[in-house]
Amino acid sequence: MSITLEKIDLLRERAHVSYQDAKEALERCNNDIVEALVYLEQDHKVKPEKKASCESKFFSKVKTVVQKGNETKLVIAGKKDNLINIPLTAAILITIVATPVVIVGVPVALLTNHKIRIEKKDGQDVEVNEILDKMSSAVSSVKEKFTSEDHPVEEKH
Repeated sequence: MSITLEKIDLLRERAHVSYQDAKEALERCNNDIVEALVYLEQDHKVKPEKKASCESKFFSKVKTVVQKGNETKLVIAGKKDNLINIPLTAAILITIVATPVVIVGVPVALLTNHKIRIEKKDGQDVEVNEILDKMSSAVSSVKEKFTSEDHPVEEKH
């Protein structure tokens, strides 16, 4: 009886061995898969199955998110240059650690006509920027209303 590719594949799948090891084991064991598995175990060639644990999947996902966050930048720009240009991951950590500073800092930045933007590595626009632009425009118009009401223009008679 000849050794078939199906039997080699089955043995490779169960024992996690190379094609060569699977073929040799089947040849030595007269094409008997069970005997070949026993032979490979005795020869210490059976490799343990790699199971992706839930924990490692979680950390893998976190690593991917952190890498994307490091490639994406939070930029607070004035009229001439950038005041702040940091990775989004750092901005999130700062928000968590120094929440009061962020609560005060964001409105102050908007009131002083700074633009808050999120920039991807490849320069692609982020949907959040539209919302941030609208927020900035709204704050600027409210600021203009208040400043114009504080100093009304006197009419000449």
